[in-house]
Amino acid sequence: MKKHWRDMSLLLGAIGIANIGEWIYMIALHLLIFQETGSVLAVTAVYMLRPVASLLTNSWSGSLIDRLNQRKVMISLDISRAILIACIPFAIFSGYLLTLYVIVFLIQMAQAMFHPASMVYMTGLIPADNRKRFNAIRSLLQSGGFLLGPAVAGLLFLIGTPVFSIYINAICLLVSALFTMCLPNLLKQDANQKGFTLSMLKEDAKLVLRFSLTSRQIMTVYLLFSAAITVLPTAIDSLETAFAKEVLLLTDTQYGLLVSIAGAGIIAGAGLNSVIVEKLTVSIMLGVGSLFVACGYLIYAFSSTLFAAAVGFFILAFFLAFANTGFMTFYQTNIPVEVMGRVASFYALVEAILTIMMTGFSGGLAHVLSIRTSVVIGSLCMLLVCLLLCFVIFRPLTGKKIVHPT
Repeated sequence: MKKHWRDMSLLLGAIGIANIGEWIYMIALHLLIFQETGSVLAVTAVYMLRPVASLLTNSWSGSLIDRLNQRKVMISLDISRAILIACIPFAIFSGYLLTLYVIVFLIQMAQAMFHPASMVYMTGLIPADNRKRFNAIRSLLQSGGFLLGPAVAGLLFLIGTPVFSIYINAICLLVSALFTMCLPNLLKQDANQKGFTLSMLKEDAKLVLRFSLTSRQIMTVYLLFSAAITVLPTAIDSLETAFAKEVLLLTDTQYGLLVSIAGAGIIAGAGLNSVIVEKLTVSIMLGVGSLFVACGYLIYAFSSTLFAAAVGFFILAFFLAFANTGFMTFYQTNIPVEVMGRVASFYALVEAILTIMMTGFSGGLAHVLSIRTSVVIGSLCMLLVCLLLCFVIFRPLTGKKIVHPT
């Protein structure tokens, strides 16, 4: 038992340090690009690299992840990202913007691979009885990174420069790799002897399809949750600044307060979640948590004052930790670890495509109709998807049984 908690603490430490470092990196990167180019478009282009990198990477990364030693993959990706991030200042100051985008694109590809690799590894490492508690603490650390990362970045800007912050992030990733090196090896073999071929990718695609068809309810929950908590919120959030400034007519200070209230909601929800997680079932956290997130977005969509928008932001942020913890535990319980990398990568590819489509549709709708109309329609769609998610989770089961850990 002590060894399990030691390993969990090391893994949580690696996740927490890397998460804080990522926030520092993103803020410093955007600031550096804007300082050197003076172009908002140049900064916006960085945001587009993430979904494009996911599209390119997730089509094949799962096949590698399930066949490789996931611990070694995580260490290699941390070190690779640290080296690439350390090269960013040289690319910026040399004036070769294309080189910078190539480096950032490679970093995003590494991040796209890291998520399914870490998911497979942590599922194998953490005993089933401890997963809810682990996921709750992990959610708290990620929420802390949401607030602590920008705060640390601001402090680093006071005592140094954005370049200094970039190097701090590289160091964070090296520390994360060091922590991961202290974790046990779960696999002895490093790779499948057949090698990496196109026919292997085709076989893996068929495997994911077979698993999806024989586990319809499980994958329906997966897709509905992704649509409700990732795809639609991303589309709505893309209009957040415009909604706050042009619809609610908030000042910069008021908008900053609104974001701070959301951060407070995240911390409060994640903190309470980590305390009472053992008293809640996964189905309650997943279904009811998602439903309240949608209700928060709906309050925000119909708000006309700062107070109403703040209430909506706090509610959606508060219950996000419960929904994410429930989904992570559900996912780890119902998807076999030997195919988890391939399933995660394939559906991440689908998620990236849907996110790009819905974000474009949301922006187009805001242009043709109005910003509020687009946000309201997106929030109503989210509520409908969450109601359908609750129906699937709580209805009498058919076919392959969904496992609801207590």
